[in-house]
Amino acid sequence: MSNYLNCNVIINSPIEKVWDYFTNPTHIVNWYFASEDWHCPSAINDLKVDGKFSIRMEAKDKSFGFDLEGSYSFVDLNKQIDYSLADGRKVSIIFESVNDGVKVAEMFEPENQNPLDLQQQGWQSILNNFKSYTELN
Repeated sequence: MSNYLNCNVIINSPIEKVWDYFTNPTHIVNWYFASEDWHCPSAINDLKVDGKFSIRMEAKDKSFGFDLEGSYSFVDLNKQIDYSLADGRKVSIIFESVNDGVKVAEMFEPENQNPLDLQQQGWQSILNNFKSYTELN
């Protein structure tokens, strides 16, 4: 995974809640966006090996939007999720209990259209939103 980018957060919540909020479409729509001028109007998630997901992200002003889609290659309850995006890039997410709660670490293959630091910032911002949403709800 040397070509992968990494981002992580520590969430002060039990592992079961972190897993549920990360994987349940009811919660995904409340945090899966990188900035306040974006939102996530819909999410579909069939969390199982070969299951598919689709997460819609849009600018609130409707000027731009896209679907993040893929399928799962590995799911270990409360521990790890691996998937491939529709364009073939791989992502791995590790959930690890730590003293302060749960560390969520994402490793992802970057795409070739945007600078690496911009991609890193975007994925980290989404994780930061997840942390805030999970800890406040």
